[in-house]
Amino acid sequence: MKLLLVGYGKMGRLIDEMARSQGADVTGRVDLGTGDWSADADVAIDFSTAEALRGNFTHYTERKLPVVIGTTGWSAHAAELREQSERAGLGVVAAANFSVGVNLFELIVAEAARLMQAQPQYAAWIHEAHHAAKRDAPSGTALVLHDAMVEASFGRPIDVSSTRAGSIPGIHTVGFDSPSDTIELTHTARDRRGFAAGALMAAQWIQGRRGWFTMKDVLRGTA
Repeated sequence: MKLLLVGYGKMGRLIDEMARSQGADVTGRVDLGTGDWSADADVAIDFSTAEALRGNFTHYTERKLPVVIGTTGWSAHAAELREQSERAGLGVVAAANFSVGVNLFELIVAEAARLMQAQPQYAAWIHEAHHAAKRDAPSGTALVLHDAMVEASFGRPIDVSSTRAGSIPGIHTVGFDSPSDTIELTHTARDRRGFAAGALMAAQWIQGRRGWFTMKDVLRGTA
């Protein structure tokens, strides 16, 4: 598998470091408007920025280059990009978080929300904490968890809050509180390697496929 890495921050460099051990070769790197978009590649992995993604996406559709999108904060443009991908017959895996554990955590949270809907004494919240350099707050993962709870028929308000400090890789807590007790579900990332490994798994999986997919589709497809 030949990879084009778009965005060469911490995640891009980590994917570059891990690629060969996952059976992939990085044949091109693009960052901050520099790099070779014409590099021979089977799949692109985009961890750039929300601002850059719309311009980057033109390259993917023109080349019909499958892409794994780990950039967050671009939900306002999601419909536009999906329409472009459909017209081009492109294969896309887009996820706020590529960690296998986080995606399983989302399924657990959705089931908890479904159970809690029948217990009106419980109020719900989501709190996430990340490193000080993370730009979007709340995180894309927190918003995905919120939506998963709503889709599971949890109809009461869900308070969402954020912390940005130090070098925290990522902590997401979903809580349910009643006058008598508190229930908390927490996922803690120890480092970014789990995210990078998931992105490489998605890149392997999307080859030869057309359509717009999530990391949960990848996990179902590799089970």
